[in-house]
Amino acid sequence: MTKILKQNSFNFNNIKNKDTKYRVIDLFAGVGGIRLGFEKAFKTDASFVFSSEIDKYAKVTYSANFGEMPQGDITKIEPDEIPKFDILLGGFPCQPFSNAGLKKGFDDTRGTLFFDIARIVKYHKPKVLFLENVKGFKNHDKGNTFKVVKESLEELGYRVFYNILNAKHFGVPQNRERIYIVAFLDNEINFEFPQKLNNDVKVGDILDDKVDDKYTISDKLWAGHQRRKLEHKAKGNGFGYSMFNRDSQYTSTLSARYYKDGSEVLIEQKNKNPRKLSPREAGRLQGFPNDFKIVVSDTQAYKQFGNSVAVPVIEELAKSILKEIEK
Repeated sequence: MTKILKQNSFNFNNIKNKDTKYRVIDLFAGVGGIRLGFEKAFKTDASFVFSSEIDKYAKVTYSANFGEMPQGDITKIEPDEIPKFDILLGGFPCQPFSNAGLKKGFDDTRGTLFFDIARIVKYHKPKVLFLENVKGFKNHDKGNTFKVVKESLEELGYRVFYNILNAKHFGVPQNRERIYIVAFLDNEINFEFPQKLNNDVKVGDILDDKVDDKYTISDKLWAGHQRRKLEHKAKGNGFGYSMFNRDSQYTSTLSARYYKDGSEVLIEQKNKNPRKLSPREAGRLQGFPNDFKIVVSDTQAYKQFGNSVAVPVIEELAKSILKEIEK
């Protein structure tokens, strides 16, 4: 456990100076996973001047850790209400674009949350855009959604780079693939995505030695998990619960629905039913440090970490971005 905790320890309150080299805004901020990765990479070279998040519980967690309460619904915030900035971060929701493919670029995004990113970018023209989404975003709506996003950014003057990276290659014992879109206003930049790290970690590195018995699943739930797995197997598919132990190389992807039954990541226990991860362990599985404050219920904490990002992946991407813009 100590390996990951030491690796990700971080002082959340050391970046307060607004006169730093790069000013950053954090949209669809969640609990600040993307922000944390950038703060770890940029250190005192970046200051966060604006954040926005609509979920009231995520806002509470964000405020507890970063000392500021995010603004609310981004669709109701005008671009001129946002301070000038250099870098935009956004893990925006994936939505279908009803007009996708009928026109080109910016206008096709109306009615979606990406449109709010686009209108802010159009007004402020920041140097760098950093966007994150699920792996399936690339092929969403037969590829039209991604096509419209890419063309919209190009229409606004940006050179766009994208790649799918897996958290298990960056020191996190979780099989979690996400698409990352990095766009630069300087079209001369030829961005290279970070390479895999040789971090030898196992699931045991994020597990506590002792956890409360409340995380052990009930006989009824365990019986249901086993029954459903057998039913899926009979149908010839691999759906059902997934079990791991301390020696496992990585888990399956942690999702926002983990609070429901924990089926995607169950931990073996000797002479007992398997257990769910504790919220703290779920945070570590996403690369959040041990001093990240969990100030909400277990249910909300599971949702928040499942909806968040693998922080070490973001940190490596941010280092690569800083390297380019510092040239």
